[in-house]
Amino acid sequence: MTVSPFRTQIQNRNFLTPGGFEFSIKKNPKITFFCQTANIPQISLNTVIQPSYLKNIDVPGDQLQYDDFVLSFLVDENFENYMVIHNWMTGIGFPKTPKQFDDLTKDPNGTEDLQQQFSDGTLLVLNSNFRPNFKVMFQDLFPVSLTGLDFNTKLESEEFFTAQVVFKYTLYEVTNLSGTNL
Repeated sequence: MTVSPFRTQIQNRNFLTPGGFEFSIKKNPKITFFCQTANIPQISLNTVIQPSYLKNIDVPGDQLQYDDFVLSFLVDENFENYMVIHNWMTGIGFPKTPKQFDDLTKDPNGTEDLQQQFSDGTLLVLNSNFRPNFKVMFQDLFPVSLTGLDFNTKLESEEFFTAQVVFKYTLYEVTNLSGTNL
């Protein structure tokens, strides 16, 4: 007889820490080193109304909705990590010329590949000892928003720029380190 994992007691009594994570984007891993905040986005399931003569009843629907993935990162002084996202977005939106989109969607061999506008990403969550614990793998990420940067000479203490990027994606899966779904 197999015991459902939902009916067993939690074996590990350590708690998940909010500062234990790393993020990498397959397309360009430069922003991994400066990541400040990230979220595991909300997921929701729509419902369908089943009519009844007494009361309408909500039943599970058949479509999941994922909230945006939001990431903030420290901007390096050479502006490289900020420009990676900026150039990715301008390649998708091509504000000057369609060549910007063509340049973005060419693979290393020069062949057009529309998948080049997307990238997979991995949020690696660490345990209480700051060792890798599990992964949240995002499929087909693409940026839709990048914050601006406000320069200010009136600051009394040195602060570093933090930028925030918002990604859309197809779906995410939570897996153990070997890739098996949790």
